[in-house]
Amino acid sequence: MDPLIVVFGGMVIAFVVVIALAALFDPRTGRAIVGGSLRSDEAEAEIEAVDIDQMIEARNERRRLAGRPDIGEELAREALGRSRES
Repeated sequence: MDPLIVVFGGMVIAFVVVIALAALFDPRTGRAIVGGSLRSDEAEAEIEAVDIDQMIEARNERRRLAGRPDIGEELAREALGRSRES
């Protein structure tokens, strides 16, 4: 067996063992490192709002390409139709 492979393989194994032992005996968690909760309700709400806006815009774009009105325009037309029937 080539001595270079043995030396390099031994170094890789030693590195993996050291990393595993460090992770095993490190009492810190992600929360301890950051200093608090890793989740923010405000940030999640903002992300959710942006995601919903992007989904509606993508759906409207598909509707426009198909020659149909946007979701908001269709809902407004339906609401006006119902209010005139009443």
